[in-house]
Amino acid sequence: MGKPDLLLLHGALGCKAQLDKLRDVLADEFTLHTLDFTGHGGSEIPTEPFSIEMFASDIKRWQDASGVDEVNIFGYSMGGYAAMWYAKQNPKRTRKIFTLAAKFEWTPDIAEREVKMLDPGTIKEKVPKYAEVLMQRHGADKWETVLSKSAEMMRTLGADNTLTAEDYADMENEVLVAVGDSDKMVTIEETVSVYRKLRHGRMLVMPGTPHPLEHVDADKLACEIEEFFAG
Repeated sequence: MGKPDLLLLHGALGCKAQLDKLRDVLADEFTLHTLDFTGHGGSEIPTEPFSIEMFASDIKRWQDASGVDEVNIFGYSMGGYAAMWYAKQNPKRTRKIFTLAAKFEWTPDIAEREVKMLDPGTIKEKVPKYAEVLMQRHGADKWETVLSKSAEMMRTLGADNTLTAEDYADMENEVLVAVGDSDKMVTIEETVSVYRKLRHGRMLVMPGTPHPLEHVDADKLACEIEEFFAG
């Protein structure tokens, strides 16, 4: 019997290369897959706005091309949110879902708070090293557009959250929602709220874990992923 398929999804402003360390740790246990969401990782920037529906379409396009009939998904941050939306639309094509640091609660105020941190000029002035990282991920000619389109998507989510309480309650899949106890973007409370709505839900709080994936202990995360998907 072959190893189970596991799709790893990156977050907003990210790319599939962000998941290389985790991929290395999990390589013996899974057949691993990654993708760059539309407009990310140096891919062509679309004329239409970024959206969760767009990124779910990326997952469908990948699955149609891969020949994987049913897939387990690990989604970090926005990738986790997109995985949940995809599973809602395609419950028979997805198996288990593990989200880490997925932002589930969106309001206009929350969106504006997050958008303030996506100004290219401020990033270049105050955190130039991060600006360099974004240039490397998306291209020197594209990273600012990725920021502006991500900000637009957040405002759209703030005005009309793509996933509703009813959506979580209707989900047929087994889902583990995880959050770090030091995450400054995603609260434990919003994660608990989603967990309580899920039919087949589990919840994990990772101690000493902030939001950025680069600061998450890959070995500990891999252990949690292996336990969940092997069960």
